[in-house]
Amino acid sequence: MDIFSKIAAGQIPSYKCAENEEFYAFLDINPVAKGHTLVIPRREVDYIFDMPDDELARFELFAKRVAIAIRKAFPCKKVAQVVLGLEVAHAHIHLIPMQTEADADFRKEKLQLPPEEMQEVARRINEAFE
Repeated sequence: MDIFSKIAAGQIPSYKCAENEEFYAFLDINPVAKGHTLVIPRREVDYIFDMPDDELARFELFAKRVAIAIRKAFPCKKVAQVVLGLEVAHAHIHLIPMQTEADADFRKEKLQLPPEEMQEVARRINEAFE
């Protein structure tokens, strides 16, 4: 079981933003912006484009709902969707609220938010999730 599967299973603590039986969304612990969320399938699959078409479609639709919640919780121009995935062998989408494209720059210094603030960010996204 990889680290993201352990997070989705509750074996490793996370700041949960949304979930259903197939997918799980939680705050990135090294965010580039407040509200930076990861969306993962509960099923272990390394590469997003190895997912069957119907599962990938459901994954994207779930991520869309999370992005809408992020935008409600943290008003922004858009929510960036970024797929990188070399550091963890588990498909995942980064959702990042942004006012400018610089907000989605992974080379910049990461935010260091205290646990209480991370909990509040996750709560706001979760409450806006439909």
